[in-house]
Amino acid sequence: MSLLLVLLVPLALLVLGAAFTYAYAWAIERRYPPTGRFIAVEGRRLHYREEGPAGEPLGTVVLLHGASSNLVESMLGIGGALSRRYRVLAFDRPGHGWSERGPGLSEAEPARQAALIAGALRQLDVRDAVIVGHSWSGTIVPHLALDHGDVTGAILVLSGITSPWPGGYIGWYRRLIDSRAGWLLLRTLAVPVLLVLRPLMKRKTFWPQSAPEGIVRKGFIPLAFRPRAYESNMQDFAVMYHAVLRQSARYGEIRVPVTVVAGDRDEIVWTDLHSRSFAREVPGAQLIVMPGIGHMPQYADQRTVLEAIEALAGRVVPARVGADQA
Repeated sequence: MSLLLVLLVPLALLVLGAAFTYAYAWAIERRYPPTGRFIAVEGRRLHYREEGPAGEPLGTVVLLHGASSNLVESMLGIGGALSRRYRVLAFDRPGHGWSERGPGLSEAEPARQAALIAGALRQLDVRDAVIVGHSWSGTIVPHLALDHGDVTGAILVLSGITSPWPGGYIGWYRRLIDSRAGWLLLRTLAVPVLLVLRPLMKRKTFWPQSAPEGIVRKGFIPLAFRPRAYESNMQDFAVMYHAVLRQSARYGEIRVPVTVVAGDRDEIVWTDLHSRSFAREVPGAQLIVMPGIGHMPQYADQRTVLEAIEALAGRVVPARVGADQA
């Protein structure tokens, strides 16, 4: 009997966890439907939203969200304000929100995500955009600057992950995420556990500021806790260290205007390790460190972030004119 219980209890937990996970995902998808349009790139549908002024826009700004997020949160944080003067395109990164992702860890690579986003931007006739990458998207925007210069006029890294760190590679985690056991855990027990931890995660993300009231609901954050979306999130972290280790050797080749914005109290992405070092390695990069602010400067001091983006947009045309005349 005791052996039978040992076998049945874990099985029952897995079954209950799977039932809850898929029921939760079903409910979430109906509560938080797509808010934009879809575009096909290399057989994958990417979800994006476009907003802009009634008249001629001053330029184009592309917004890429961080981990456990989506384009609605990007528009909520800074997109809505920018759209009064600029053409704003916010994307659900591949595998997040309502965008699709192919199978395997290779699809999580920042270079791959950058290529898909660049492909979408070309179809949308985007040229010389200011591309803003928050948090995890700090790994993506350098590739857009280095490898997709036709769509990229400038980049702004906002509290972004850019650089390798001592002891950053965790081989067992990468192997787990890429295994059948990882697949099973993400579809049974992971989501219920993460929902319990979500209040703590929210507080830490916004600390030392308080999270805006209703940010989870208004930002469509529950979309991140569906099995496939959370698997994409975990895959992103599994490839992150090796990705920044490789790409950091190329940062000195970036030639578009670059601004780096971060808070000096960020405990999610360490400012000294990532923002300061990236700014040192990129020729001519401007660094803005915001005192007393954590990982979400776009909520803590939106005006400063908007001014940094607008100033960067003002540098795009002169840089391109100079290049064309040369």
